[in-house]
Amino acid sequence: MTQLGWFALASTVAAVLAIAIGVLGPALAMGRAIAQALDSLARQPEAENAITRTLFIGLAMIESLAIYTLVIVLIVLFRNPLLSAFSGK
Repeated sequence: MTQLGWFALASTVAAVLAIAIGVLGPALAMGRAIAQALDSLARQPEAENAITRTLFIGLAMIESLAIYTLVIVLIVLFRNPLLSAFSGK
């Protein structure tokens, strides 16, 4: 296998690991946020509107972390700036 092939393989493995780790954190955070919101709703049902609104804003912020990870991984896979060093172009 050529250097370019090894580099492409290493980039792909790194991208898979990055997306796996990058999505694991937000997934755990979302689960914890939802569990805490349900606990809060069980304790104070009259505060449902405020809790729900705050929960959705927080979930959107947490989800943006996973989207940022996906964007960076796609950049590494398809527009890798180091690829030209190995291809000789």
